[in-house]
Amino acid sequence: MKILITGASGFIGTNLLEYFITKGYDVFNIDKGKPKDKSQIKYWYDVDICDLEKLKIAIDKIKPDYIVHLAAQADLNENDGLEYYSANILGVENIVKVVSDCKNIQRVIFTSSMLVNEVGYKAKDIFDYNPKTLYGQSKVMGEKIVFDNAPKLNEFCIIRPTSIWGEYFKEPYKNFFDYVLVGKFFHPGDKACNKTYGYIGNVVYQIEKLLFAKKEDIQGEVFNIGDKPAINISEWANEIADEAKISKPKKIPYFIFIFAGLFGDILGKVGIKFPMTSFRLNNMTTNHILDLDNTYGVCGDVPYNRIDGIKRTLAWMDIK
Repeated sequence: MKILITGASGFIGTNLLEYFITKGYDVFNIDKGKPKDKSQIKYWYDVDICDLEKLKIAIDKIKPDYIVHLAAQADLNENDGLEYYSANILGVENIVKVVSDCKNIQRVIFTSSMLVNEVGYKAKDIFDYNPKTLYGQSKVMGEKIVFDNAPKLNEFCIIRPTSIWGEYFKEPYKNFFDYVLVGKFFHPGDKACNKTYGYIGNVVYQIEKLLFAKKEDIQGEVFNIGDKPAINISEWANEIADEAKISKPKKIPYFIFIFAGLFGDILGKVGIKFPMTSFRLNNMTTNHILDLDNTYGVCGDVPYNRIDGIKRTLAWMDIK
């Protein structure tokens, strides 16, 4: 059984590739970037998914049975226009073209994002989109490409990862852990939100379950990927501090965060990064609880609770 992961040099992909290796699957990675884990280089094909001809050649050589399409431009860059996110649009289009011509491919999981909707927005159904960012717009366009070409595909579903954290993560949740661990995280008054997050160990488990579930359970469906219940960010910060055996973060008045966010916005306009922006403050203080019922219905309960995930993440960060 051959499983191809596009974007397996990224955060989720690195973990998924490692998970599949331990399961004994025959795995391959198509990515324009080198793997984060040097031991995974032997599985890597240096291919940009926006290059259709190179993509065709690689997939023809690999002849995968299953594809998990993770490759994407995932940062929130609002300065370079929608073309910056060509991997999320043209890349999906290319994957669809290649898959349509390869009858041996049994199933494809296409990765989208929860940001096809603005944080806090309650979508009426899977086709109700309300993106606030160019990144979100690009993911909407990617989803529409998949659904428009559904008759050409064999078996497929779309996943929308929630706020994913854990080993090999980076900004913003790596920063969140770092700030807590060095005493630079502060609770935003009593405004901390409740939000659906996902520990990476549970995410890879859910992806595997969706990859091999019955066709009637997944065909053409959209699954939010993450953990139940939602996390209160202040409680989470306190749990991280407890597991790291350090002092818990202190609470400061919310209005200070507002000023810090505005200051960060100003610095951002001249290319200077600041820990707080209005966008991040909105994310910290706006409840965003996503429906995971169909995900848990197909995948069942996840293997790790939040404390397990914190311990494993701290171990990866070499926190004693």
